[in-house]
Amino acid sequence: MRRIKLGRTGLYVSATGFGALPIQRVTFEEAGALLNRALDGGVEYIDTARAYTDSEEKIGRALESRKSEFIIATKTQAKTADKFWQDLETSLKNLKRDSIDVYQFHNPPFVPQPGGEDGLYDAALKAREKGMIRFIGITQHSIERAEQALSSGLYDTIEYPFNHLATEREAAFVRRCAEEDVGFICMKALSGGLVTDARIPYAYISSFGNALPIWGFQYMWELEQVLGFGEKEAQITDEIAALIQKDRSELVGAFCRSCGYCLPCPADIPIPNANRMKQLLGRAVWQNFVTPEWQEKMERIDSCIKCGACAKRCPYELKPYETLPAQLAYYRAFIKSHT
Repeated sequence: MRRIKLGRTGLYVSATGFGALPIQRVTFEEAGALLNRALDGGVEYIDTARAYTDSEEKIGRALESRKSEFIIATKTQAKTADKFWQDLETSLKNLKRDSIDVYQFHNPPFVPQPGGEDGLYDAALKAREKGMIRFIGITQHSIERAEQALSSGLYDTIEYPFNHLATEREAAFVRRCAEEDVGFICMKALSGGLVTDARIPYAYISSFGNALPIWGFQYMWELEQVLGFGEKEAQITDEIAALIQKDRSELVGAFCRSCGYCLPCPADIPIPNANRMKQLLGRAVWQNFVTPEWQEKMERIDSCIKCGACAKRCPYELKPYETLPAQLAYYRAFIKSHT
């Protein structure tokens, strides 16, 4: 498996990372099988978060005897130093480790700095001095804050959504991370499920020698597909170039990446999927989205009170309350013609 250097951390890791958010949705036994197969297949970087319910516990239980075989990264959504320490202690306990390799601030609405009133960065420095963490990272969905974090020189790693749909500004940001020796970790390689052929983002991301994608694995077949990628799949062939252009023509622009920061919705609308239903029906297995359960969920759009809370939370500056009615109209027409 290809390997990359994770910036100034000096860590050399497989060019395939394990995104552990989806293992929330499987049993401890299923998660254990996935995690152990990933390690056996050469995947060395595992990324989770305190916010991912029981993900840390599943990793800790499954890999307790294999701690030396992988790099563990987790995250805190703490807004105060007290909560930082609470989260860190919980993560160490759940993961059954004495130290966390990469400890990340989880998409904060600001970039923590030394001496800040929140005390977060100072707490991270103290945790590093104590040996509880090795490197300080940050994750962001905002390109402005990601750029600010990079310019600060304070962060060993930055995690940001990145794939073949990236803008030139985002691509330039990844190249700058390489120039400044900051580890770059990319989430959303499959754009929250809208991209179904993993070869396309894999080849594109591989063209940036410093980018580490973390793939979200829920099923063994998903893991096996990516484990099979090698130097051949890392090349942008004529076929892949054509597929990149096709995806860009269909998806570039304002579309939901399904990060879920818009939730909760007071009308209980499942905004992340509802606001990209047209794309899901065209790019995924549409039968999964026309069930009675999904029809009921989509009809909740009529109950939207246009409070605007979703728009305020969206890191991509989308306004779901404005676009959801059109999604519902398309959905109703699709249901009528396909069922």
